[in-house]
This record gives sequence, C-alpha cells and structure tokens, in this order.
Amino acid sequence: MSEMSSFWSGWILILSVGNLLACLWLVWWSVKKRPGEANAGDVTGHTWDGDLQEYNNPLPRWWLWLFYGTLIFAGVYMALYPWVWDGVLGWTSADKSMRSGAVVSQYENEVQKANDTYGPIYAKYRAVAVADLAKDAEANGMGKRLFLTYCMQCHGSDAKGATGFPNLSDNDWTWGGTPEQIKASIEGGRNAVMPTQAHLGEAAIDQVANYVMSLGGRGDKAKAEAGKAIFTGAGGCIACHGPDAKGNPLMGAPNLTDNTWLYGASEGVIKKTITGGRNGVMPAHKALLGDDKVHLLTAYVYSLSNK
Repeated sequence: MSEMSSFWSGWILILSVGNLLACLWLVWWSVKKRPGEANAGDVTGHTWDGDLQEYNNPLPRWWLWLFYGTLIFAGVYMALYPWVWDGVLGWTSADKSMRSGAVVSQYENEVQKANDTYGPIYAKYRAVAVADLAKDAEANGMGKRLFLTYCMQCHGSDAKGATGFPNLSDNDWTWGGTPEQIKASIEGGRNAVMPTQAHLGEAAIDQVANYVMSLGGRGDKAKAEAGKAIFTGAGGCIACHGPDAKGNPLMGAPNLTDNTWLYGASEGVIKKTITGGRNGVMPAHKALLGDDKVHLLTAYVYSLSNK
C-alpha cells in the first residue's frame, strides 16, 4: 500500500510541476517574435468573410504579467505548503501543541477553543426544561442558528420540510412531539421503513390506495370498501398504522386519516408508496453536537409547534 501511495504521489508531483512549466513555456513562446512573422500592427494575411482581416496585435503587457504572476504564485504555493510532500514551511494540519500529553490536530484545537468560549453559554441553558427554554427569545435565537446550520438542508430554513422530509412547524408528529420524543429523534436519529406491498397485485393496491384516500373523504367508494378488508385483514396495514389508521409513533407509522402527507396525497403517489415502499432516515446528531446543543435545538424545534 505504501509503495502504491508513493508512486501516485510522485506521479502527481511530476504532472503538476510539468504542467506549470509547460504553461510557462507556452506563454513565453506565444509572445516570442519569430523570423518571418508580421510585425505588431501588421496584417497576418488571414482573411475571413471577404474583408475581415487578422492583425498581429500582442497581448497587453499587464495581461501577460498576470499570466506569469499566477504561474509563479502556483509554484511558490506548491513549494511552501504540503500536498504530496511536507512543504518548505513545514506547516501541517496536525498542530504541534500538546494537550494532556498527546499531539492534537489543528482542527481539534480550534474546536476546543470554541468549546471553551461558547461551552459555558450552552451549558447554562442545559438545566432549563425544554418547555421553558422554548419561551426564551435568546435561547431560541441560538437554537435557530443551530437549526440553520445542521437541519435546514432537509427541513428547509422555515422548518416546513419538503417531499420526504417532515414539516416541523405543525402539530403532526410521526415519532411524537413531546420534548423527550423530539430530543430522542435528534440525538439518535430515526429509521422509518414502509415495506413494499407489491405482492398484493395491481388491483388490490388500487383498492387499498382508494381506502386510504377515503379516510380523508376521497377515492372511489366501491374500491375503498374492498381495500378496507385488505387494510384491516390479518397481515395487513393495521400492524403498523393501527385499526383506526391513526398511526403509531413508536414505529414511526404516520397517521393516514389527516391531511398531512410526507410524500404526497395523490392517488398515484399513494400507489407508488404501497407498491415500492419508503425508506426515511433522520441521522443521529448527538455525537456531532453534544448534549447541550441538542437540548437547545430541541427547545427551538419544540417552540415551532408550541407558540
């Protein structure tokens, strides 16, 4: 493995230095006056469209020196800083300072400095109950900034979610909306699985879809009646969604009787969900954020649906 690594490092070094030298030569060669060439300002003899002629006008000197400058900068940067070698400055992301007898990386040192500075601020809110913390404007401001950093990529900056990502600003909770349940979702993440029901066949899936739609006052009544028997039958959908189709927060099974839909409420989308199943993942954040930040973030999320 080390021989392979050394080979590729050397190969990258040769390509990089070779490309810089080739670019330097090309710029030099392109401005060099050669015998037989037209003088600056003369016509080169190339003509297009009858009377459109090419003049031998050199690049502006400032533009030429800009090319040289970028190449020189690249060469100096490659010499000073590590890439396939250590670099003249000897700089490395592994900070030489010691902490508790161990060499600590520069990144770890910066994280430690941030924790030393901001840790006490987060810690003072740790002892406050989530429901009370949700009413604190300053704490909510900090929680919102955490949300915009770590959560908005899926749930949106307004926390209203998107297709496949739940709205956190309403009162519909797949895994439960108590402070404890929200914190559990943030800390440990969630894995929601809707198994495929393709084995039912196209006709039965059509009937079940119409039954699900009928729970919200839609769908074909005849098909819905046939779908109800499948939904509530042994081995049917009630195992997760319950006999009343109101879901089960312990399993992450959503309520099918309201008008909140994670993937869409059209007949086609519902059929697709039944046929192909769904897999939803909420990543765990405890290791990344720590207890204090998770507590603040929980309070902010809780505040969105508990004004």
